[in-house]
Amino acid sequence: MSARRAGPTPAVFNSTNGPSTLTDWAYRELKDAIVNLRLRPGEPLREAALAAMLGVSKTPVREALSWLERDGLVEMEVFKGAVVTGYSRRDLEEIYELRLLLEVSAARQAATFLEGDTRRRLASVSAASRHALDADNTKRLVQLIDEFDEILFDSLQNRRIRALIGNLRDHVKRIGHLSEQTPGRLADSVAEHERIIQAITDGDPEAGARTMRAHILSVQAQQLALSEPP
Repeated sequence: MSARRAGPTPAVFNSTNGPSTLTDWAYRELKDAIVNLRLRPGEPLREAALAAMLGVSKTPVREALSWLERDGLVEMEVFKGAVVTGYSRRDLEEIYELRLLLEVSAARQAATFLEGDTRRRLASVSAASRHALDADNTKRLVQLIDEFDEILFDSLQNRRIRALIGNLRDHVKRIGHLSEQTPGRLADSVAEHERIIQAITDGDPEAGARTMRAHILSVQAQQLALSEPP
């Protein structure tokens, strides 16, 4: 179980989202801070403190926390209030089971239907990722890995699969950030993405599915090895 932290500081909120309702805005600010680990697992989320830092009343913060609980990014503890969630071994198993169902199908579809311009964008991200890895530019590399997912999955023709992957993406992105420091993980991701992109640009749906499956299983194995025993 994650150790409790003292609570967030104003610096965790630094996104540039456009205008919206206060609840929408507070929700996006808080979610961005959680997904990008400026608010880490186990961190308490006190309404009054968050409202003061965001410059809003407690009502939109309370509603935003409720939405984040629905997303599985926040949990409400009796007598303690809201806390940023972590991931148990079972959580990870369920998330990777969903990834295998959705993303393998997505890679197969991408190799069949993806347009030339999108394939070129993926190839460009692949080359930039290799360059960032060779230059030891971890920050840029993490951005490019996220960009790979955005380009690939946002381009899917099946809007229902696209929506389901979108709902899962916040968790996948946060788990990725939690595992960035795992020795060799970023290098493995670059090589695995290169194979996926090659299969897609070759127009080989079975190779696309196979390489995506291998990538997900590789990440899963490393994550479960770091998690608590069953």
